[in-house]
Amino acid sequence: MGYETDLLRLRVTASPVDGKANHLVRKILAEALGIPPSRVEIIQGEKGRMKKVRILGAPLDELAKLGNPNL
Repeated sequence: MGYETDLLRLRVTASPVDGKANHLVRKILAEALGIPPSRVEIIQGEKGRMKKVRILGAPLDELAKLGNPNL
């Protein structure tokens, strides 16, 4: 996991079949932030490689845990 310009680059090994990759993306982000996966929502790109996610109710200092050097 790491930032590239304004994007967080995350690689998962799960296949995209039956939403397994999306589930893993939500789980990894939730664990990194210390929040339940239900607070990580994929709002764009559920069937693509590029995804846009919404983190619900996470304070900005929690988002800094993801390693963004700009926060």
